[in-house]
Amino acid sequence: MKNLFKYVMFLLPVLGISQYTDVINSNRPGLSVSAYAVGRNVLQLETGVFFEQSDHALLNTESNIWGADFALRYGLFFEQLELHYEGTYQAQNLTFTELGTSSKLSDFSRNRVGLKYLIYDRYKSEERNKPNLYSWRANNVFQLKNLIPSVSLYGGATFNLGSNPFYVGDPTVSYRGMVATQSRLTPRFVLITNLAYDRISSDFPELSYLVSLSHAFRNPKWSAFVEHQGIDSDRYSDLLIRGGVAHLLSEEIQVDFNLGASFKDSPSRVFVTFGGSYRFDFHKDKLKAIDEQNANENGGAIKRNSMKKKRKERERNGSGAEDIDLGPSKKQLRKQRKQERKSKKSDDNGAIDF
Repeated sequence: MKNLFKYVMFLLPVLGISQYTDVINSNRPGLSVSAYAVGRNVLQLETGVFFEQSDHALLNTESNIWGADFALRYGLFFEQLELHYEGTYQAQNLTFTELGTSSKLSDFSRNRVGLKYLIYDRYKSEERNKPNLYSWRANNVFQLKNLIPSVSLYGGATFNLGSNPFYVGDPTVSYRGMVATQSRLTPRFVLITNLAYDRISSDFPELSYLVSLSHAFRNPKWSAFVEHQGIDSDRYSDLLIRGGVAHLLSEEIQVDFNLGASFKDSPSRVFVTFGGSYRFDFHKDKLKAIDEQNANENGGAIKRNSMKKKRKERERNGSGAEDIDLGPSKKQLRKQRKQERKSKKSDDNGAIDF
């Protein structure tokens, strides 16, 4: 039962006060980025291979594209901060149907590094993580307040090294900013959104958004997702849809599959991806002095004279802190002696026994 609970926590993914989880927390199989980091001193590799068929009706071109995408995530200094590298290398066979000619293009279509920081954790408070003991519906059915998300900010740079045929004329370094949110709609559904502005200092800045909905099955090792992506740029604009499944092989390994397509024919795109994620877990819980701990995370602040009140209650009830019989208290002994004296006096005032 304990392992089942851990797997469910991973697949949703729902996090408590700490970013670190006992089970790998991957951004795959989609392209959306979760609001949470992997945890301090955790190194995570997420990679996959893909094939895409891309045909452009206006340019009269057909393309077969093979490639690999990969991401490295590392938890820096504290739980909320993550160093993130993303890359996609692809080889494209491009055919001009009217001319009967073809060419081959290969380079990075994505190559960026950034930092992500969680600025608001919706579930940091223990009160929000407690189940409602009086209502199954409150714990399992969607409520409007569940839309309130955890929020993280991302800042980084996109690198265009050498003469990249996919981004001709772009500067070597351009900048990228993003807002990532994550909401737990129900115990089985999680909504993630990303709003990004990429290649900021280039001639063709790109605005994009991602909306991803994931679902955990009754077998907690399996999950599924559906994702919508919109891209707006003077160079390329598109609307994409993708969906897929993920399977947890162990606490450190996940495999996944997804496929998708575009909504238009300039170009029309159909793609499929197989991938996996592996976690190198060097995380160690950081010890925190008791005077540095937040009272609200440890049952609330200790009130003045609270220990005296508890001691008086124990004396009144005649029990110790752990319900161990330590004998009568001083107050109980005085009361007992007083009762004995009264009973003795009553015996002395009675009839004389011959």
